[in-house]
Amino acid sequence: MPSLLLSKTVAKIMEENQQERIVAVNIEEQMKSAYIDYAMSVIVSRALPDVRDGLKPVHRRVLFGMYELSTFHNKPYKKSARIVGEILGKFHPHGDTSVYDALVRMAQEWALREVLVDGQGNFGSIDGDSPAAMRYTEARLTRMAEELLNDLDKDTVDHQLNFDDTLEEPTVLPARYPNLIVNGASGIAVGMATNMAPHNLAEAINATIAYIDNREITAKEITQYIKAPDFPTGGTIYGYQGIQNAMLTGRGRIVLRGKATIETLPNGRERIIVTEIPYQVNKSDMLIRTAELVNEKKLEGISDLRDESDREGIRVVYEIKRDAVANVVLNNLYKHTSLQNSFSVNNVALVKGRPTMLTMIDMIKYFVEHRHEVVVRRTKFELKQAQDRAHILEGLLVALDELDAVISLIRQAKTPDEAKILLMEKTFDPTESLVLRIMAMDLKTNYQLSDLQAKAILEMRLQRLTGLERDKIKAEYEELSKAIANLLEILGNEPLRMQIIKNELLDIKQRFGNARRTDIVADSGEVLLEDMIEREQVVVTISHLGYIKRTSLSEYKTQARGGKGVQGGATRNEDFIEHIYSANTHSYILFFTQKGKCYWKKVYEIPEAGKNAKGRAIQNLINLEQDDKVKAYIEVDNLTNEDYINNHYIIFCTKKGTVKKTTLEQFSRPRQGGIWALGIDDGDALLDVKMTNGSSQIMIATTKGNCVRFEETKVRSMGRSATGVRGVSLADETDEVIGMICVNNPETETILVVSENGYGKRSDIEDYRIVNRGGKGVKTINITEKTGALVSISNVTEKDDLMIIRKDGVVIRIDVESLRIMGRATQGVKLIRLNDDEAIASVAKVDKDDEIVAEILDTNPEANTSAIATESMDTNAQSTNTGSQ
Repeated sequence: MPSLLLSKTVAKIMEENQQERIVAVNIEEQMKSAYIDYAMSVIVSRALPDVRDGLKPVHRRVLFGMYELSTFHNKPYKKSARIVGEILGKFHPHGDTSVYDALVRMAQEWALREVLVDGQGNFGSIDGDSPAAMRYTEARLTRMAEELLNDLDKDTVDHQLNFDDTLEEPTVLPARYPNLIVNGASGIAVGMATNMAPHNLAEAINATIAYIDNREITAKEITQYIKAPDFPTGGTIYGYQGIQNAMLTGRGRIVLRGKATIETLPNGRERIIVTEIPYQVNKSDMLIRTAELVNEKKLEGISDLRDESDREGIRVVYEIKRDAVANVVLNNLYKHTSLQNSFSVNNVALVKGRPTMLTMIDMIKYFVEHRHEVVVRRTKFELKQAQDRAHILEGLLVALDELDAVISLIRQAKTPDEAKILLMEKTFDPTESLVLRIMAMDLKTNYQLSDLQAKAILEMRLQRLTGLERDKIKAEYEELSKAIANLLEILGNEPLRMQIIKNELLDIKQRFGNARRTDIVADSGEVLLEDMIEREQVVVTISHLGYIKRTSLSEYKTQARGGKGVQGGATRNEDFIEHIYSANTHSYILFFTQKGKCYWKKVYEIPEAGKNAKGRAIQNLINLEQDDKVKAYIEVDNLTNEDYINNHYIIFCTKKGTVKKTTLEQFSRPRQGGIWALGIDDGDALLDVKMTNGSSQIMIATTKGNCVRFEETKVRSMGRSATGVRGVSLADETDEVIGMICVNNPETETILVVSENGYGKRSDIEDYRIVNRGGKGVKTINITEKTGALVSISNVTEKDDLMIIRKDGVVIRIDVESLRIMGRATQGVKLIRLNDDEAIASVAKVDKDDEIVAEILDTNPEANTSAIATESMDTNAQSTNTGSQ
């Protein structure tokens, strides 16, 4: 009975205590509070980068852990497992996979624009292959990572306790360059996400310096320095609208394409070569999906698909069927596969611990503020270090000045502590101390040693008493005095601090800056943001096989005539540069094809390349039909000036002798798919196009050696759909037109004709009487079996040079001034010697007084197959150049 009563009593007491420990809470409030705590933990401590150093906590801990292990770029590699273990045990108490994955990503060249970890071993591939296990790989910091960690030991940033309060870790890294802009970031938090694009290091530094120089700089002005994102895998950004939105608002959609070229094989078939793919695209998955689409008949025109990529780079080959158009196939690849994808910019980062949407200027501003704080804290740290050391040296110098008295005090003391007290009680009269007078110390009372100074004196080795060592102490003190004065000036002068930041940025740019990898091409379907494109003069070159590029004028240096020149264009052996223009980036290039179509391109839409580059095939820029070919190019400065476009005309000439005149206004409304410029009869083709002011004289020559000259006014203006009127009557069915010229200055110009067997001559224009259009004209050269058919007619002056192009691609350059003027109906003279199997393909003229043309023409003069043919450059955008026959 007593035991039963006792057990009931204990149970009652336990029940009462248990009821006292239960706290009633509202489950809704509890869930809300717990979820908010979890969400903030994910946002702040896991998913979002800090705006100051551009790193998430795990990446920061990886770099700091490697810094603590001294795995610098000039030290041996350490096992990744060792690094991961160090970080797990000290700073990041999570799974080892999360740490190793972060380390691996920082070592992948296709993931970061500027890699932060130098990996040795298998760190995965762009095909999605997994990296080797951490026990097999090794790593160390790169130089770029060390620039993020530089000055970490100088109290430049705040530190916090690690997870078990035994160690300290930095809350942010000092970061000498804007890493968030350069490498970007991506992450999914709770209720928000971030996806920040990488940019070019040199451009980011230029923009930061521009902001330091002008705090009121606008977002539009910043785009002069940062053109667009620069992805590690290269590719081509298609369109400007997404770039502008991302720069100005922090959000934008950027369309990114792989970089592809179209090659023509000796058998006439074509293939597409892809050398760069969009950012974050798995190449292997892209090829598998492409093969599936080909098998499903959703992608047509591809006969074979190969991946020829190696350690040198990416090379994916799409073999095109014989009856397919490579440009159409490429556009379908862009449309249906990840060869084109989009990058959605969402610039969210932590600003003072709060997630914030950031524009480009915001990111630069917060980086500069952070860097300024780092410089101030570093300067204060160095000042304190210098002052503490100077204080010690000051005490040593005073003691050495009265060395006998100091030694006497030390000998009197029984213990070191007593000696220190005696030294501190000793007074030094500044009027009697030579050292104190030299140091120019403003002392109102006698000088006494501090505790640190007395301790330093007692610990001083006897060798410091020698004269040489005493001089070293004095020299060190003087250097420290200068350093202290400089540091104090830095702390009191904000412009000087900003200059230090600029100097450090310029140093990094000089050591690590590199060229852009991602090109930018305007999307003709959007409103072009022309204010983002700087107006400048460029050189546009077009090769015989149809490769086009633009190059800044600054790349061409003035060079004395007769020199060997510089390389003016990398071309195949059978190719050569055929047209050169000096144009403004905002001018238009009009392309006319042999089928009679017209296409437009702004000069800045033409791919930019160095003077040594080949350029890009024209069929990759405009949608040409497979059997069509560009025959003429016209550069026009302005298509919006009503007076200009209504008073200038486009003159067309076909192989069968038809001419047509149409106002430039008819071609002033660009369309992406091109327009019909004139009607072409069956069996005929467009041969030549010129632009005139309405008062020129037209001359047309045929293969049989006839030439007709008539006033342009004899041809009335017609609409675009018209076929035209008879310009010249051909001798027979085998005869055809070989060229058309527009004469504007009959007094200074002469007519130069060349036959296919190398005969040619120069005649006065007045030898050709003006007649009505449509006639057979007069004989311009006496055609015989020895001369061969006529192949070229040009209007030249004595300032021109003649470029004669053989059918095998060899080019001969002749001074026009050396050719005497002869009668119109003569046979002419032998201009070049040809073998029996050789013939002339075409002829072009150049202005030998133009320095840039001269530089390009003087390129590699000893190489026959690298010569160049072109017409004169015209900076006023009035002249035209035509393709070879």
